[in-house]
Amino acid sequence: MKTVVVSDFGGPSVLKVAETDIPSIDARQVLIRIIATSVNFADIMSRQGRYHSGGKPPFIPGLDAAGIIEKVGSDVHRLKPGQRVIALLKNGSYSEYTVSDENLTFPIPDNVDFETAAACPTVSFTSYKLLADVARLAPGETVLIHAAAGGIGTTAVQLARIMGAKQVIGTVGNDRKRDAALEAGADHVINYQTEDFAAKVKELTDGKGADVILDSISGDVAEKSLTCLAMYGRLVNFGSAAGGTGHFKTTDLHSSCRAVLGFSLGTTIRNRPDLLSNASADIFRYLKEGRLKMKVGRHYPLEDAAKAHEWMESHKSTGKIVLDVAK
Repeated sequence: MKTVVVSDFGGPSVLKVAETDIPSIDARQVLIRIIATSVNFADIMSRQGRYHSGGKPPFIPGLDAAGIIEKVGSDVHRLKPGQRVIALLKNGSYSEYTVSDENLTFPIPDNVDFETAAACPTVSFTSYKLLADVARLAPGETVLIHAAAGGIGTTAVQLARIMGAKQVIGTVGNDRKRDAALEAGADHVINYQTEDFAAKVKELTDGKGADVILDSISGDVAEKSLTCLAMYGRLVNFGSAAGGTGHFKTTDLHSSCRAVLGFSLGTTIRNRPDLLSNASADIFRYLKEGRLKMKVGRHYPLEDAAKAHEWMESHKSTGKIVLDVAK
């Protein structure tokens, strides 16, 4: 089968097209013929050797896929060959075939196409867990979402709306990305590179601050976020796109009853996959009802994965980047 492998840690050029054997499955796994997969920022970090649960080269990158089940293990009873599914993966998705555990594989509703399905798993499951389970978003609260024009950002904006947020504020790194965040449903969009986002958030909330802040940037952005976090607010960090580390004082937390929390989808896939079942049911319901729409920015063929990575790293991309595997 055709795959794309990370031959060594480094820039996009280390992504190489290769031929490997179709993988075998064990009793509780399924073999999936991949139709399409998506590019996530974790793929960039894995390629650079910076992802917390990444492997050593050579390895196949990719966190999720949409495709058709070719074969099921002897102890798999919930799934069958021929089903259209999405999967959250432990062993990469930049390939024509992949193996997935039964409990990380979910049938696609009939009215959801493969493009939507391929764009869906990582960003929608992550956004759902961040808002519903980690931050415990309550109706009527204000949400601040950093990097609101990206795949997770545009998805989280929509889910915050669906879950009853009173006000959704997004930040972007350049003005070209404002429209993507606004189209997803953000009430206000702030350029955190040119504006004091914390001051603007306090202004938009009459001095209260945001009840929930989703931060995938870390560093100075994380530290500054705490200054516009409301009493009893929850700041959730789920990445470090800026490459820096945020520092907090315990005295900034206990007297205001605020919390700084963390989440990793990759860690959850490997250690607590049972925590993801509630996300799949609600996400598919929202997709079926048309309340959640996956924003796809660009498509690339599988063999152009390096170009897809270059585009994501250009800081010009909005929405999801999808790799088309089956022509």
